[in-house]
Amino acid sequence: MTSRQQLSFPRQYARTQRYTLGVPRAFTVSPDGSRVVFLRSPSGTDRANRLWVLDLDDGARERVAADPVELLGGADEELSPEERARRERSREGAGGIVGYAVDGAVELAAFALSGRLFVAELRAGTARELRVPGPVIDPRPSPDGRYVAYVGGGALRVTGAGGEGDRALAEPENEQVTYGLAEFVAAEEMGRSRGFWWAPESDRLLVARADDSPVRRWWIADPAHPDREPVKVAYPAAGTPDAEVSLCLLGLDGTRTEVEWDRRRYPYLARVHWSSGGAPLLLVQARDQRTQAYLAVDTGTGATRTVHVDEDPDWLELLGGVPAWAPDGRLVRIADEGGARVLAVGDRTLTGAQLHLRGVLDVGGNDVLVAASAGEEAAAAEIGEIHVYRVNELGVERVSEGPGVHSAVRSGAVTVLASARPDEPGTTVRVLREGKPVAEVASYAERPVLSPRLTLTEAGPHRIPCAVLLPRGYEEGDGPLPVLLDPYGGPHGQRVVAAHNPHLTSQWFAEQGFAVIVADGRGAPGRSPGWEKAVKNRLTLALDDQIEALHGLADRFPLDLGRVAMRGWSFGGYLAAMAVLRRPDVFHAAVAGAPMSDLRLYDTHYMERYLGLPQEAPEVYAANSLITDDGLSAPENPARPLMLVHGLADDNVVAAHTLRLSSALLAAGRPHEVLPLTGVTHMTPQEQVAENLLLLQVDFLKRSLGTA
Repeated sequence: MTSRQQLSFPRQYARTQRYTLGVPRAFTVSPDGSRVVFLRSPSGTDRANRLWVLDLDDGARERVAADPVELLGGADEELSPEERARRERSREGAGGIVGYAVDGAVELAAFALSGRLFVAELRAGTARELRVPGPVIDPRPSPDGRYVAYVGGGALRVTGAGGEGDRALAEPENEQVTYGLAEFVAAEEMGRSRGFWWAPESDRLLVARADDSPVRRWWIADPAHPDREPVKVAYPAAGTPDAEVSLCLLGLDGTRTEVEWDRRRYPYLARVHWSSGGAPLLLVQARDQRTQAYLAVDTGTGATRTVHVDEDPDWLELLGGVPAWAPDGRLVRIADEGGARVLAVGDRTLTGAQLHLRGVLDVGGNDVLVAASAGEEAAAAEIGEIHVYRVNELGVERVSEGPGVHSAVRSGAVTVLASARPDEPGTTVRVLREGKPVAEVASYAERPVLSPRLTLTEAGPHRIPCAVLLPRGYEEGDGPLPVLLDPYGGPHGQRVVAAHNPHLTSQWFAEQGFAVIVADGRGAPGRSPGWEKAVKNRLTLALDDQIEALHGLADRFPLDLGRVAMRGWSFGGYLAAMAVLRRPDVFHAAVAGAPMSDLRLYDTHYMERYLGLPQEAPEVYAANSLITDDGLSAPENPARPLMLVHGLADDNVVAAHTLRLSSALLAAGRPHEVLPLTGVTHMTPQEQVAENLLLLQVDFLKRSLGTA
């Protein structure tokens, strides 16, 4: 018996970082189409990513361009607090080379290891360290490959590609200021993880300056180590001040030009795009996120002109790959128009209601490569699928084939297409040239010890997308099963997907004797703008849709509606706690992990998007929060078993959410269990913690539903 066969699913799932280790990712294609650069760890249990090159002109041969074990001499990684924070924001649990950037020709790559700066010559296959002041964060070569810019000590610095002439282009005026880094809400909520951008001519950079001195300070302590000082965190909770973000143009010759726009009206810097297609392009948002402006920057004066303005009565969604310039100078954007999310190039809309745009993958000379799911009317035929399409004035052509979740990276004639399918584990990566396969990139991921027995369907009057998982040994006539709802259920968190691995944990719960339902109700992404925005001021609508899905499936699947539980994490934890507090007539137990309980404690850009400012709409926050729930003290609501789980080091959904909810439950005389996770953040990457957390949840659910 092999060691893999000996592992239980919880141990294997934890050890492999949810089967992500060994999976190739972060692809870059060279402009000449000869090389594909990517990251991959050596095995399905090794966390240290290496930098690889696939040489398409050399028989599609793979080779290692940089090995972190060799570069660090076998020493363990040492991460600065700033780098740990960046990885927490991006939910990065791996190690080694977790990110890299390349020059314009994809000849030189730069990356950080243990706060030190390294570069790799991708043709030669050699890597070396550049001795510069550290700790180094987010190094990026200039397009011409002559320089590398990076952040160190809050300063934006630049050095020659050979390590010569290191100098600071901008240094922080005080400890609350950084140059070149994304502030908290940009990294956590806007999808902007970087804070500086090279000019196409390599002679200057556009650099974000973030001043978080207005942001309130919170203290996150480790109660298990009272001898350690609490960590001070600048956290912009709903209704409180955000960091002040500005931009400047920094020349390599020492010049500095401030970029001017109405930052009082548009305080959020959401996107920056700088390419040879035009002037630097900014997307800036109003604080209420109902207005955003596309601005072109005059690099000589720093003045900006308005290219386009979007408005929406609810909010404007931020999506990947846009805005951008087409090679002919037209603006490429994604817009909500006519009840659909469409691709617009210049003054033309190129897609309609048949597609729901998810992001732009590449802007070519003759087309735009996009990711999209089926629109409202066709959604039932492609539940949980995301495909890659080529779009131009002549029409829309699907690039990906077969059910699944597909994504792509492209440069010129070469496309790297990654496909996760429902009937096979992991992700298949194919390299296409002019649409024809020329290579595959191998995955070293572990093969899971189980496979999902998956049914994708819709339920209820709202046609809610659902995934239903039954025990593999279950046969018709075995009788109804206790039910476990296993949702995320909220914005930006699609769980019902046509892929194998995302359903493995749900299947493992099914193997413990449950019928498991995963439902993506209104608010979840993937169908239409109206579907996503139905939760404006009503996040509780997500619970209504979970109940609708449950009852809509009851006549087709063996569901015991007398034994129903819910488990979830983050927004899913919020839903789980709400389920037993507000609807104990439907739900009989819940496990709530890191639940948002007091919504005033969550960050500005997320919470204000859905509920507005708490000082302007306190009744809206009260109606949606758990600690102000009237059901806590309602005598007609029977108490249901509830387990609260929270990482005490969580700086995203801080542990105060659970502690305040526990206090409110105690004051109302409602029994519950609290499981504190010492030293754990919003992620649970620690192997033993992740494994045992699954086992403890199953034990609690079986005890609570009387199925032990």
